[in-house]
Amino acid sequence: MLTLKRRRMTKDYYKILGVEKNASPDEIKKAFRKMAHKYHPDKKDGDEKKFKEVNEAYTVLSDQKKRAEYDNYGQTFGDGFDFSGFQGGVDFDLGDILEGFFGGAGFGRGVRRGRDISIDTELTFEESVFGVERDILVNKQTSEKPEEIKVKIPSGISDGQMIRLTGKGESIPDGVSGDLYIKVHVKPHPVFRKEGYNLVMTLNVKLTDALLGASYPVNTLDGSIDIKIPNNVKFGDILRVRDKGVPVGNKRGDLLIKINIELPKKLSRKSKKIIEDLKKEGI
Repeated sequence: MLTLKRRRMTKDYYKILGVEKNASPDEIKKAFRKMAHKYHPDKKDGDEKKFKEVNEAYTVLSDQKKRAEYDNYGQTFGDGFDFSGFQGGVDFDLGDILEGFFGGAGFGRGVRRGRDISIDTELTFEESVFGVERDILVNKQTSEKPEEIKVKIPSGISDGQMIRLTGKGESIPDGVSGDLYIKVHVKPHPVFRKEGYNLVMTLNVKLTDALLGASYPVNTLDGSIDIKIPNNVKFGDILRVRDKGVPVGNKRGDLLIKINIELPKKLSRKSKKIIEDLKKEGI
């Protein structure tokens, strides 16, 4: 069984590719092509370990979102998982790269490769926020029973994202196994939605509480808390609760509470009189 372990990145990806931290995407791509050619394991003097390290560095630095996360946190969203080939991940054809150096004449030919396998899995909103471990059944060979693979879904994964497990696709005799792609579907939550690493919700507040201030109970994904509504709060104001958002490494995003002021649908005579008096005072 395969267990993917979350790890904190300590490698200097810029150093691995030999570029500066302010390198442009084109400079990063050129550096990767050069390193891929230098270390490719099919070469006589290649180095498979360094080739994989170069590929890992390019996977992160070629993706704008992952690169920003790596620069800010020293790790990427869902680190330890390969999201290449999906939503801006690594997009290159190694055959094209090698053909540029070797003319493509017989290089890397003769190696049979199994088919890639794609499956879907559904998560609750809470599972997508905190991560979850799943047992996935995969038919790696049509003549054998499905194989059960244990997969850790990383915290903060979004609907539609895909996890790629190298070598966990179809296996063939005297050949290389294909890859397994797991597409994630996240059920919507009735209260919360994600914005980056923050969770966002709307809180309905009575008009009098908006004017005078109050305390409201709020059910977060971590349990119930009391939120203090300041006096004279306005429609659309945002109250921020630290560290109640999406986990990212050893940090967490925040919970953003958007204020919606509820106006009464009907007013009694007494209420109308009070409001009219307030109106006379310029309120």
